[in-house]
Amino acid sequence: MNPIISQITASQVKKDITPFKVGDGVRVHTKVREGDKERIQIYSGIVIARKGAGIHETFTVRRISYGEGVERVFPVNSPNIDKVEVERESEVMRSRLYYLRGRTGKAAVAVKEREFRATPAAAPVAAS
Repeated sequence: MNPIISQITASQVKKDITPFKVGDGVRVHTKVREGDKERIQIYSGIVIARKGAGIHETFTVRRISYGEGVERVFPVNSPNIDKVEVERESEVMRSRLYYLRGRTGKAAVAVKEREFRATPAAAPVAAS
């Protein structure tokens, strides 16, 4: 990228972004303005794609609403995004989960969840 453009956009890139990846279940808190009032609206679903870099980075969240699949694209660095909460982490073998578009019901949200393993305790060593 052009160094001049990267200097200009460096001040607009958010520093406190919650680390999340494709396959994670997230809750995106967005600011909604209605007249002179502002409120937070939550959109929860599975991240099916992350694209771009720097100021142009976006992520796509998919959820099932009333039996219909709904997708929404969010800019990572948007001032209208208050925060992103990770509800559940998962292990996926792909960078885009577009195959979920063809699924319905429970299969549409079936992504392998990450198992958290506690570190095994050190086995006592027998004195000989």
